[in-house]
Amino acid sequence: MSSLRAKVKNIVIRHDTLRVELTDGRVISAPLTWYPTLLQASAKQLRNWKTCGDGTGIHWPALDYHLSVDGLLRGAPEAEGVTRHLLAHA
Repeated sequence: MSSLRAKVKNIVIRHDTLRVELTDGRVISAPLTWYPTLLQASAKQLRNWKTCGDGTGIHWPALDYHLSVDGLLRGAPEAEGVTRHLLAHA
């Protein structure tokens, strides 16, 4: 299955790790330090996620934050400056 068709089944966030389970059986794990917005979010904010883009992304409404499966598979960290922007408008 190509990364364009890979869809999110579930996510688990621990104190230092983001783990994304895909519907095709793959699991992506990345350090939360790659995503400072998630690292700084509260447990309640992190639990409030939903899929977007027909399952090809993850959205945290309270944070107005998105991650794509494609970006996760590429190992792309959060873009520099995103966290400051979100925190400045919180």
